[in-house]
Amino acid sequence: MNFHKELEQRTTSLEEVIRAYLPKEEGYQKTVLEAMNYSLQAGGKRLRPMMLLEIFHAYGGDEALVQPFMAAIEMIHTYSLVHDDLPEMDNDELRRGLPTTHVKYGQAMAVLAGDALLNYSVEILLNAVLEETNPAIQKRMCYAMQVLYHKAGIYGMIGGQTKDVEAEKKGETSDLEQILFIDNCKTAALIQASLMIGAILAGASEEDIASLEKIGYNLGVAFQIQDDILDITSTTEELGKPVGSDEKNHKMTYVSYRGLAGAKEDQKKMSEEAVRLLGTLSATGSLEFLAELMKHLMERKM
Repeated sequence: MNFHKELEQRTTSLEEVIRAYLPKEEGYQKTVLEAMNYSLQAGGKRLRPMMLLEIFHAYGGDEALVQPFMAAIEMIHTYSLVHDDLPEMDNDELRRGLPTTHVKYGQAMAVLAGDALLNYSVEILLNAVLEETNPAIQKRMCYAMQVLYHKAGIYGMIGGQTKDVEAEKKGETSDLEQILFIDNCKTAALIQASLMIGAILAGASEEDIASLEKIGYNLGVAFQIQDDILDITSTTEELGKPVGSDEKNHKMTYVSYRGLAGAKEDQKKMSEEAVRLLGTLSATGSLEFLAELMKHLMERKM
């Protein structure tokens, strides 16, 4: 398998799926619609919908069912980035090499665009549930929605962001338990949701769904540690966003707690554990690309 060629093909295909769910830019609310679409089309790795689809295929799912969830999870991830870039949060002016949404459209419109993306993700999924005629599939879809919005909410992404903001504003020195809580909730939670939803929609066992939650934790925390490492070792040109923002914001990260060498060692252990656990699943389809993707993410420079 030529991994990089496969990655490029999958990313292109995902872009087409996401574009199909973009709202039309019309009416009195046209500006917020433009801001939503600008944020969604600014590029990115599309990792969450990609992982969702890979797991879904591995368990023998039909792609038509999963597409609304792929679009919805990317909208949720994008809204979190739009809000994370705001002056009240990280105050970043570049995202993926482009002006952040609040720089291009203003702070108020960026807040509204983020809110709209979250709300629109719910609309997309509820419409899909209402259009589904098979009660058993409907039940799976509702279960998947429950997982998605739990992981994105106060016990997941928003909860992690809350602690992150509080620690930064108060100048708190976080211990490792708090850092792991933030990394788990802010980053790992949506990765967990991606993997779990793919399995849920395809009818996987509860045992495998639980294993995928563990895989998502290891992968997500390792992914965040790599982000922290790159914030120190990379450049703005490579990352497409400012480097050194953690230090600028006096943010306590895994790297600042464990040191660069310790963080690299722990990141390697967690990513290897994620790949190992992937091999314990009962999926009958191939997980080769997903395993290669996990390794690629841990070695990335951007």
